[in-house]
Amino acid sequence: MSTILLVEDDPILGRGLAINLEAEGYKVNWVSGLLAAFEANQKSKLDLIIIDLGLPDGSGLDLIKDIRDKGSRIPVIILTAKTDEDTVVEGLQCGANDYVRKPFGNKELLARIKTVLREPQRREHQARYSDLLVLIDKRRIMYGEDELELDPREFDILNYFIQHAESVITREALIAAINRDGEIFDRTIDSHVSHVRRRLRESGVKTVQISSVYGVGYRMEKKC
Repeated sequence: MSTILLVEDDPILGRGLAINLEAEGYKVNWVSGLLAAFEANQKSKLDLIIIDLGLPDGSGLDLIKDIRDKGSRIPVIILTAKTDEDTVVEGLQCGANDYVRKPFGNKELLARIKTVLREPQRREHQARYSDLLVLIDKRRIMYGEDELELDPREFDILNYFIQHAESVITREALIAAINRDGEIFDRTIDSHVSHVRRRLRESGVKTVQISSVYGVGYRMEKKC
């Protein structure tokens, strides 16, 4: 049974959608605000998010940006009453998989749900942080539409940072994760990380940085 987080502040529409989706065999967690959506996403294992953009306490785009920045690949369908193309495009650029404009029919929404729930099975294994996207199976890291030029060791290091973004990473943990040939030691890991930092600068990456945590190791974080 797939679990859906439904974020819709209209009580009539929200209740109706929840009832219809549950009748189709889905488990539905219906919330009416952005803060409640953030909390539900943190507490529950979800298979799909259906979210209205215009919420009383913020924009649904904020949740989409947050989960994509953290590398989540959970499918997202936008519900929007807005008819301007720019709003839809912004939602898709933030990482939404699909959108449905209100008013819509239940059959249309159900068809889109079934489609996006199948997508993760076809989609390449990926990880994302900010504007960096790791195509893990192809061992490629993209910054927007550009591919970073990395040697195998640099890829391993940057991939590890992206998948553990915003966490403090000790030198020991990083060495253990990437030291396949036994040639990396505590005294040389700083040099390898410096090479990766240089690659980021050379590639024009301005949204993230690898910071040193004194006496411990490193942390990848967003630039202010």
